[in-house]
Amino acid sequence: MEKNQITGSIPISIFNMSSLRFVSLWRNNLKGSLPREIGNLTKMQVLYLNENRFAGEIPKEIRNLVELEKLGLHFNSFSGSLDMEMFNISGMRSIDLSANNLSGTIQPNIGSILPNIEELYLGRLTNLVGTIPYSISNCSKLTILELSYNKLTGLIPNSLGYLTHLQFLNLAENNLTSDSFLSFLTSLTNCRNLTSLYISSNPLNGMLPVSVGNFSISLVNFRATACKINGQIPNEVGNLISLLDLDLSYNNLIGSIPTSTQNLSNLQRMHFQYNKLTGFIGDNICKLPHLGDIFLGQNQLSGSLPNCLGNVTSLRKIHMGSNRLSSNIPTSLGNLKDLVVLDLSSNIMVGSLPTEIGKLKAVTQMDLSMNQFSNRIPREIGGLQNLAHLSLRHNNLQGSIPDSMSNMVGLEFLDISHNNILGTIPMSFEKLQYLEYFNVSVNKLHGEIPSGGPFKKLSSQFFINNEALCGLSRFNVPPCPTSSTHRSNRKKLLVLFLLLGIALVFVPVAFVFLWIRYRRGKRDPQQADSLPMATTERISYYALLQATDSLSESNLIGSGSFGSVYKGVLRSGTAIAVKVFNLQLEAAFKSFDTECEILRSLRHRNLVKVITSCSNLDFKALVLEYMPNGSLDKYLYSHNYFLDIRQRLSIMIDVACALEYFHHGCSSPVIHCDIKPSNVLLDEDMVTHLSDFGISKLLGEDESDLYTKTLATFGYIAPEYGLDGLVSIKCDVYSYGIMLLETFTRRKPTEFEGDLSLKQWVSYSLPEAVMDVMDANLVTPMDNRLQKELDVVASIMKVALDCCAESPARRTSMKDVVGMLQKIKIQLLAR
Repeated sequence: MEKNQITGSIPISIFNMSSLRFVSLWRNNLKGSLPREIGNLTKMQVLYLNENRFAGEIPKEIRNLVELEKLGLHFNSFSGSLDMEMFNISGMRSIDLSANNLSGTIQPNIGSILPNIEELYLGRLTNLVGTIPYSISNCSKLTILELSYNKLTGLIPNSLGYLTHLQFLNLAENNLTSDSFLSFLTSLTNCRNLTSLYISSNPLNGMLPVSVGNFSISLVNFRATACKINGQIPNEVGNLISLLDLDLSYNNLIGSIPTSTQNLSNLQRMHFQYNKLTGFIGDNICKLPHLGDIFLGQNQLSGSLPNCLGNVTSLRKIHMGSNRLSSNIPTSLGNLKDLVVLDLSSNIMVGSLPTEIGKLKAVTQMDLSMNQFSNRIPREIGGLQNLAHLSLRHNNLQGSIPDSMSNMVGLEFLDISHNNILGTIPMSFEKLQYLEYFNVSVNKLHGEIPSGGPFKKLSSQFFINNEALCGLSRFNVPPCPTSSTHRSNRKKLLVLFLLLGIALVFVPVAFVFLWIRYRRGKRDPQQADSLPMATTERISYYALLQATDSLSESNLIGSGSFGSVYKGVLRSGTAIAVKVFNLQLEAAFKSFDTECEILRSLRHRNLVKVITSCSNLDFKALVLEYMPNGSLDKYLYSHNYFLDIRQRLSIMIDVACALEYFHHGCSSPVIHCDIKPSNVLLDEDMVTHLSDFGISKLLGEDESDLYTKTLATFGYIAPEYGLDGLVSIKCDVYSYGIMLLETFTRRKPTEFEGDLSLKQWVSYSLPEAVMDVMDANLVTPMDNRLQKELDVVASIMKVALDCCAESPARRTSMKDVVGMLQKIKIQLLAR
């Protein structure tokens, strides 16, 4: 029942109806416990209570239902120990206890307890541990065995091959192993009725044997993702002519995609992403007339996309990012009328974007970033009214932004940064009401930045490093000219007189100004001295004392190596943070100078804004924008605060954006040197701001690294930094990776002892046991989005581990980190 759900508890009177044979109350809102009186229903044959809110223990009186054949209790909140003995009923054929809070083991004598069982569902139990008993082969009538998403360990028994009636086997997301991957898979070839085999996320370690080709020709689904499979995909996989779904992603497969895959004429989903496959894609893929999803991303495939790909009109999703594909985008892709996702990012593709992409009317996500595409963005792209996500960043695109793109009414994300785009931003973009992200930084744009519609909420960082943009002050650009008559002779004459007047008065005025400054410095040596920041506000030493109640302990926010930070409130009512340096430490002088130097010319929404500085011989302080929500550290480790997956991911994307700006967006690269949660601050809107630049380093021209004697915080330091004092932007990447792991595990890197580290602890558990290492508060076992959230966290931790590689050369750049995390966020937010 969908619209008129039954609520409350089951009336006790039902259990007096001893002749009742069939009860189906699934998918309602029933709650409470099952009373022991259920044992009165001795004639009951079918009992379905699935998808309700029942809790408490499953009453043992169920064993009195001597005629019971089918029992369905999945998706409830039953708790207690799993006791299969209570179901020792001779006629029992189907038991479904999945997605409950049951714990225990599968009894070793399961074969004698349930000799006639045909369907056994024990997936997604809270704490099902132990091994799969060998005696399960005595359940000779089994057609369905569902044990996924548990904590089962030990060897997968080869005796499963004796279950000759088996049609569906799901062992995914456990910690099962096999003494011989070859023998285990070979044993299953005896199951001639097998249609679905799911063994993903188990550390099976081994090669796919050629015997995989001897599986039942009725096999429809074969998923073995994240099983630590190595070696090549055997040609014999082409024998599985009934396959609809083939998933071998997240393994260590090498070699090329076998040509025999062209025999899989019914295949709908091919998932080979995150392996080490090489070679060309080839035309064989075009011989799969029903192919809907092709996921080949994160491999080492080369060559060009086959021209015939446009003939596979069944395609819905193409993921081929992060390979070595070259040449142009085939114009034939315009034939894919039902294509929803096109991802060709992070390859080395060249040429123009074909006008035919304007024919992909169904596409909602298109990522062509990190390639070498050139020439103009075709105006035909404006016809993609369903497109929500478009990334063209980091290419060599030229020309202007087509005004036709304002017709893309579904657009939510548009990134054309890091190109050579000319001209202006079309004012018509103000009507794109769903646009939340619009990045045109690092181009050659000029003219006015629109201020209406979605531009009301866009950050100034999305417009940096262009030729001559102008507009509102919040975009950190100069105001636009208000009249076009400035070229007239009258204005030229006025300018001439103005310049002459300035020349006549400048010298005496400058002299007077310097004399006043000199005299004022004599009278008041404790006057503030502003940094040349965006603001011209000046705050005196005495004003700072008044604002902080004379640096009272009650206003102390925190302390660091070189000083303390106090909250203050100016007479205007503005809240500020005052970082006072401890001048008894010689290093504090250098720290103050470093922060002034670093912050002098930096502008980014994810950096803490410095309002001014205050400096004399006895006092040095920075006046900072106050962050009312404190630090990430507070949110991670205080019981009074909580951040969900989306919030944590957004915070880490903000930090990555700040570091990307440091490393790649500044005229001279900046190394922060002390990335950690206490230096990540949150404003009133939970926007992230990176702080504390006291030990940061500026790289000079032609420098990629330098040596330092100043050490950062233990636990976050890159190996080369801690051992040799050698710092580079890759040290920040390492520290960021550690902090990313910490954010989603809620484990400090200093908690681990001996040879074990946070990085190793996580890497040992990925990807098959991500739930064992992630912060347990982030997901609940009953959440219907559980698998999506686990996949998202696993992807995030994979990015983090790539940042933490021992070798600096192997660490991901912050540019790529930003892109990968933004993709993961889109995956998380997708319904």
